[in-house]
Amino acid sequence: MTGSYRAHSARTHVGRVRKINEDSILLRPDIALWGVSDGMGGHAGGDFASRTIVEALNRLPASLPPAEVMNEARTALHEAHARIKEEAVSRAQGPIGATVVLLALSERHFMCFWVGDSRLYRLRQGVLSMISFDHSVVGELVEQGQMTWEEAEHCNFSNQITRAVGVGGMLEIDKRRGEILPGDRFLLCSDGLSQYATDAVLRKHLTDSPIETLADDLLDVALDAGAADNVSVIAVEV
Repeated sequence: MTGSYRAHSARTHVGRVRKINEDSILLRPDIALWGVSDGMGGHAGGDFASRTIVEALNRLPASLPPAEVMNEARTALHEAHARIKEEAVSRAQGPIGATVVLLALSERHFMCFWVGDSRLYRLRQGVLSMISFDHSVVGELVEQGQMTWEEAEHCNFSNQITRAVGVGGMLEIDKRRGEILPGDRFLLCSDGLSQYATDAVLRKHLTDSPIETLADDLLDVALDAGAADNVSVIAVEV
């Protein structure tokens, strides 16, 4: 385990409406790697896709040096992409896939990989930053400066994602890297949380909640708001 990681908490929940949880979470503190994957393509399809991603990442060896974690994680995502596509062909019921967002920590840096609209946030000295940006129709407009997140929430196509593991030809994975400071808190989540929690709500909980209960506290935000989708939350403290 790298020296930067201190503690984490995590929850995944079916929500108040869905029958099956199509989200999967990855907890690998042994190699300082965490992830959230949100399946799409119907009950069995979405569940299969997110599980395939997490299972591929869970096969990474515990002895993996920090410098190699993200290279091996990228390879695992490409393997999952091919496996999910094969499954979709065999089922012949349309495309299936999943989002994924990954956080890896080393002694001085973090690395984020993501595909789709599951998100990574960072709270640093009271300031909340969204590290990833949504691979969605509106997310890309926001990233280009053509729209704010407040405006995006009122669009009727706000949940249309433009990338997913298992869908399309070559898998395109975005990445961002940065330095870490003592006290940084990271939040990985599916859109089952982000559609209900404003930046102000996230900032308050990331600031005030003990790390041990932070995932539970944020899950309650979604559940109290109706939780029409599955909800996954991982909080990591440096």
